[in-house]
Amino acid sequence: MSRTDEGSTRPAQSSDAGQSTTPRRPRPDQPLRARWDPTDDSGRSRTDRDEPRKKQSALGRFVSTYGWRAYAIPVLVVLTIVLIVITIQDSHADNAAPDSTPDPAARNTDVTKESKAIGAPTGDIAAAALPAGALPGGGPFTKVGKKTYHVVPGTTAQVGTGGQVYTYTVEVENGLNGTDFGGDRSFGKFVDATLGNPRSWTGDGKVSFRRIDTGEPDLRISLSSTNTARELCGYQIKLETSCFYPPTKRVTLNEARWVRGASSYQGDDMGYRQYLVNHETGHGIGYEKHQPCKENGALAPIMMQQTFGTANRDIMALDPDMQANASYVCRPNPWPFPER
Repeated sequence: MSRTDEGSTRPAQSSDAGQSTTPRRPRPDQPLRARWDPTDDSGRSRTDRDEPRKKQSALGRFVSTYGWRAYAIPVLVVLTIVLIVITIQDSHADNAAPDSTPDPAARNTDVTKESKAIGAPTGDIAAAALPAGALPGGGPFTKVGKKTYHVVPGTTAQVGTGGQVYTYTVEVENGLNGTDFGGDRSFGKFVDATLGNPRSWTGDGKVSFRRIDTGEPDLRISLSSTNTARELCGYQIKLETSCFYPPTKRVTLNEARWVRGASSYQGDDMGYRQYLVNHETGHGIGYEKHQPCKENGALAPIMMQQTFGTANRDIMALDPDMQANASYVCRPNPWPFPER
């Protein structure tokens, strides 16, 4: 303690700066390497300013900016794409052409018990009213045969995987001139190749075929003279036609059509013969009813009466019960399952 002039005393001040309890600020020329306030114990450290700062990626900046919305946006984009795809698929389904393949539910598996010809025209109109059904010009054919048939030799293994196996014979009416239609064996090979094609009746896996030349067949695929075909199939309209005759299980193919074809096929004789075999065999395995053209410009159903045309207006007169759009015109098609 020191004495003042007034005789009072006061604490002596220390002249040693190192003993001061008041923190001193660093001089301006000193680097700021320490925190200014040593009593701040918040635990938050500052990054050393001498170290380069880490650059944030674009994705990181995007997530930092938008938070949870950054995850919601791509989810919404994916959902939008899915909805667009579904909408397009539904639109295609709505605009798809009607299926012209035969409906198995329409089959009558007891068709051989019928007593009348199946597939013959039921209308009674003048042939002049059906110009599309007129027999085209071409080679000769036999008008009057002997009304008896011979079996063409030849057999095949089973074709198709369907559980219902139809055996068939290939037969030619006696009295036909083989040079007109290509001969017995050529006819038999054509029938085999047609029924063995996966676009034919085996295409839906319901039926199979096997050719035999002895014993009792399920079907007799027969080339017939015009007069015999008229007796079996009827001749209500004066146009050459073919049919299935159940009492003798005879798939009756009119030789006049085999040789000359049909106007609707525009000279494609092979295509028409494939149609003829498939269409009449279709009656033989139970597809009794004819079908109209279901979509303008589409392939004609195999059970459409393509011999008389591929336009509904040409065939509806032959089948008074048929309900269809008379303006529709299809394209010729010789196969039950053309997409196979």
